[in-house]
Amino acid sequence: MPDSPARFIQTDDAARETNAWTSNEWLCRPDLVEADKLLMVRANMAPMHCHPFHCHPHREEIIYVIYGRAEQWVGEECRILKAGEMAHIPPGVVHATYNPHAEPLVFLAILSPAKLPDDLAAVPDPQDVSGEERWAKLREGRVACRTMEG
Repeated sequence: MPDSPARFIQTDDAARETNAWTSNEWLCRPDLVEADKLLMVRANMAPMHCHPFHCHPHREEIIYVIYGRAEQWVGEECRILKAGEMAHIPPGVVHATYNPHAEPLVFLAILSPAKLPDDLAAVPDPQDVSGEERWAKLREGRVACRTMEG
């Protein structure tokens, strides 16, 4: 990072990574800009893939769809979100993003805070709960989705 904090992140500046759920382009996080309250990632999810049920114990999140359609869960509620629509997830609330559609899904995930106190930062984030019976049964009868791990 330059001596002064970055104020702009352009396409070539994004920090790219692939995880089990999405190919990500990080646009706002503390190592890119002087941000301690916001994280923002542009997530690219392939057709028939998902980020199964999980929670962020100490962060709230907004999912904002840019392209495609998301089967978005917040707790036990589900909506199909299309471009220009969003979901708000309070801290600790279980949620999931599924793409059971033929087209890719692109969305922004905006989380806050970016920096957590040391005691809270020690808690795993995200916490996967997709194997717990309550969450595992919630999508029964729907199109199965996979992660990039399998």
